[in-house]
Amino acid sequence: MAITSSAKKAHRSSERKRVFNQRRKQAVEQIVKKIKKLLVEKKVKEAQKLIPEAYKAFDKASKEHTIRKGAADRKKSRLTLLIARTK
Repeated sequence: MAITSSAKKAHRSSERKRVFNQRRKQAVEQIVKKIKKLLVEKKVKEAQKLIPEAYKAFDKASKEHTIRKGAADRKKSRLTLLIARTK
């Protein structure tokens, strides 16, 4: 447990940031899950329409350092490849 006042303040701010980070990660997970579900159902065109939304979620998460930029780029690339292979 934090003892000094600065440590207590840092702990409070980290709890606030945690909420935002979880929201961003969930947004990424939800859109990827939605795309994968469409691909299983063989609805490739609908999945392609959701790609910009997925890119936006990944970019926002990497911009705010929720996930690393390289990880976001890699996941975007793999998601695009998955859709291309499903055609």
